[in-house]
Amino acid sequence: MSRRRRSIDIFNLSFLDVVSCGFGAIILLLVIVKVSEPHVIEKLAVDLTGLVHRLEKELHVIRGETTVLNRELTDKQEQLSASRQKLARLKGEMSSLRGQYSTTKNDYDAQSIIESRLATAKQSLSEEMRRLLGSGYQRRDTSIGGIPVDSEYIIFIIDTSGSMNQNAWPLVLRKVTEVLDIYPQVKGIQVMNDMGDYMFSQYRGRWIKDTPARRKAIVKRLAGWTPFSNSSPVEGIEAAIRRFYASDKRISLYVFGDDFARGSIQAVIETVDKLNRSDKSGKRRVRIHAVGFPVIFAQGGIPINTVRFAALMRKLAENNNGSFVGLNSVRP
Repeated sequence: MSRRRRSIDIFNLSFLDVVSCGFGAIILLLVIVKVSEPHVIEKLAVDLTGLVHRLEKELHVIRGETTVLNRELTDKQEQLSASRQKLARLKGEMSSLRGQYSTTKNDYDAQSIIESRLATAKQSLSEEMRRLLGSGYQRRDTSIGGIPVDSEYIIFIIDTSGSMNQNAWPLVLRKVTEVLDIYPQVKGIQVMNDMGDYMFSQYRGRWIKDTPARRKAIVKRLAGWTPFSNSSPVEGIEAAIRRFYASDKRISLYVFGDDFARGSIQAVIETVDKLNRSDKSGKRRVRIHAVGFPVIFAQGGIPINTVRFAALMRKLAENNNGSFVGLNSVRP
């Protein structure tokens, strides 16, 4: 018996119900979304506008701070560049000073070694000469460094003006000591200033006996000796020759000064020529040596009083069997 196939209807009631429910749900969702969308968009638009305004304000503030920071950075860079230039300059100066110090130290060390060796050689030669030649030997060449040292009596004429006291006094003390050192023993010493005033009033007009103690006393007293001075060596030279000139004595005057402020050079030369007469051999009994201190030169220019002092003392030294020494520095 044949079976009859059942026909299948795909669009039955159950299927239509499911499809209808699905479409209904989709429509409901669309309705819900469409109703709430304007409010959401409006809210989002308001929030974004405020955020934009806030960010623009922050950007403006940041730009202002950036401008200030850039300006400060530029200033710091300029300061850093100036500091680097200054540092480079200071390094150069320091290098130059180190080079000068090294050169000076080397020169000083070399000079100290030479002086030590010369002192040792001088002592050895002196002892050897005394042994070989005897104590009564007298040398024929009576000059040291071009300055004759054959005098038995020495007189210092020292400018005690303010310019000398303030700028050259340590060097004056040193030069006086050096002069005394080249005369191991003399018969008499005297110290006067350029006005003719005596250092030791108790020895006024007479010779001071030469002893080691007296030499030390002279240097010690000279360190603080500041009598009035008119910055002219004339009075002291004339007073020394008038008082101590003697035909039986060999005398040396050592004039220390820095300027000749007033008076005629020729008149001084003529006066000294009359006072310091020549002996039978044609030599003058009083030698005049002079040491010029460049005190005023250190202040710049070529002062006329300094030139006048040099001209006067060179001529007096030439006429009176002496020597003139012009120093090139006031540093002791």
